[in-house]
Parts: sequence; structure tokens; C-alpha cells
Amino acid sequence: MRSKPYGRGVTTLDARPSETIAEVAGRTGVTAHTLRYYERIGLLDVGRDSAGRRHYSPGDVDRVVFITRLRQLDMPIRDVQRYFRLVDAGPHTEPERLALLSAHRDAVHARMEALRVALDVVDYKIAKYGGSAAP
Repeated sequence: MRSKPYGRGVTTLDARPSETIAEVAGRTGVTAHTLRYYERIGLLDVGRDSAGRRHYSPGDVDRVVFITRLRQLDMPIRDVQRYFRLVDAGPHTEPERLALLSAHRDAVHARMEALRVALDVVDYKIAKYGGSAAP
């Protein structure tokens, strides 16, 4: 599997024309249960064949990857839902999307700084007890 750029420092998998839920789960690392949950709460609207089986488009897979990145950054599911409602509403919502993502980015940076400070304290105690410096 090759990957292609999906924003700065984010990649998505090259998608096939149509994939089953099991294929998408295997390629993205998101469980089939979670994919069905995302559909149930409105984050995904996946096409189905005449037998009712889900068939994920490349756009669906890209959305799964981006949802995964947002969740890795601890974005609350309600904010992820809000973001994608805005996306689905059209391009006129881009300023609101920008504001939502910018606010979350700022919160992530604040958490990262708090973690850095906490880690410095732990490193100090480790050094005090004769442990080795952080890698």
C-alpha cells in the first residue's frame, strides 16, 4: 500500500474504486464496529449495493482517515460531527470549519506544552534518583 499526502504531515492510503467494510477496516486500522458507529452518528454516508452491503468510495476512505486523525488529537466526537456537518453544508462554511480546527489546534498545543512541563519534572526526579537522562 502506498500513501499519498493528505494535508501537512498527514497521509491517506491510495483508495480503490470501491471497498468493503472489512477492507476499509483492515487498511485504516478502524474497526468495522467503529465504521458502523460513524455511519450511525452521521459522520459517514456509505453507499450500498442491492444486497445492502456497504461499499466505501475513495472519498469515504479519506474521510475515515481524517476522522481518525481528529480523534487521535482527542477532538470530541461532537466537534467532529459539527465539523462534518459544516463540510456537508458546503463551501460557504469554510470560515466556521477554520475556526473549529484552529481552536482545536490551539488546545492541542496547550496540552503538548503542559505535557512537556510534566515530563521535565519527571526527568528531574529520574536524574535526582540517579537515573539516566531522557533519550
